[in-house]
Amino acid sequence: MLDLLRLAAVGAVILYHYGFWGTASHGVQKVALPYLAPIAQYGFLGVPVFFAISGFVIAYSAEGRTPVGFAIARFSRIYPTFVICMTFTFLATLLLGHDYFHATWQQWLANLFIAAPMLGQPYMDDAYWSLVIEVVFYAWVALFLAWGIFPRRIDTIIVAWIAITFANELTLDVPLFEKLFMADDSGFFAVGLLIYEHYRGRRDTRLYSLLTLAMGTATFQAVHKLERLGVHTHGSFDPRVVTAICIVSLGIVFAATRIKSVPLPDIVVRAVGGITYPLYLLHLQLGYVILLLITPTPDALSTALVVAGMVALAWFVWRFLESPAHYLVRDRLTMLASRHGWPSRIGADDARINSSRIAAPAEAGRIANH
Repeated sequence: MLDLLRLAAVGAVILYHYGFWGTASHGVQKVALPYLAPIAQYGFLGVPVFFAISGFVIAYSAEGRTPVGFAIARFSRIYPTFVICMTFTFLATLLLGHDYFHATWQQWLANLFIAAPMLGQPYMDDAYWSLVIEVVFYAWVALFLAWGIFPRRIDTIIVAWIAITFANELTLDVPLFEKLFMADDSGFFAVGLLIYEHYRGRRDTRLYSLLTLAMGTATFQAVHKLERLGVHTHGSFDPRVVTAICIVSLGIVFAATRIKSVPLPDIVVRAVGGITYPLYLLHLQLGYVILLLITPTPDALSTALVVAGMVALAWFVWRFLESPAHYLVRDRLTMLASRHGWPSRIGADDARINSSRIAAPAEAGRIANH
């Protein structure tokens, strides 16, 4: 079910980019489907919903792994696909971008480090900013694993995280804190982590209290972004609509973890889960390069064709390129870590401690692989 939610979140982001914002930062003045703007403008909330799902999935992925094993699992899952999709976007921009889009080899090299702006180069695709936040989240989880406090001290971590978030958002406003502690999105990650605690069988008043606090924080953060987002996009957003979308979306994420199966063939569910990441990486700049190559005045038909093409390309990446790259990188890094005496899995004693927790259904393992 979370795979389907991922696709819905990607769909919301695609609607936002093609129906409201486009790629205006690259000088493209026309949005492909401007008549959808009143609805499409709220599609930006698809990204924080991803963060909530990520909190859930990462909690699962971290269980039973050492910090090194967790880092290898995350790196091998996201980085090879990122390089493949980023390179596709670079080549298309370099060869077909024409007047609207430009790319250089220096930009491509900087984007290999994901956080390209730190090296003085723009993102190859504006959507890549969210990957930096994801990587920071992974780094914190790896650090907490190394300290031995994740997930054992999850409540303390979340309370401290939310306290830092509000201190920075309401008083300090330190840019470094915003990036280091993900102060604009921490509530969504915290919701995902707590939903996983519930999924594993935890039922206590403290959990429900923290979940309520985290959902309130996430909603506050989404509304708090609107002022900056309005300046950036020249749009007008209704805070009540944003609040409603946040609460409903997070509620759906929670409900989805309680659904053990969906009435769809397993191969379809796997494909849906598989294409969401490459589709997110490919849809924006690459999509607009092709769209404006087809016609300088995009309409519904040309936009639908391009989005369908991006879906097909995402499927191709998932089906034929992602898995071989993932397993190659994972196996090589695991072998290298073993040579240095760094195990990927926790020892027998720790394993017995973790095995005392309620076993998760098998589908969570499949979800955690994405």
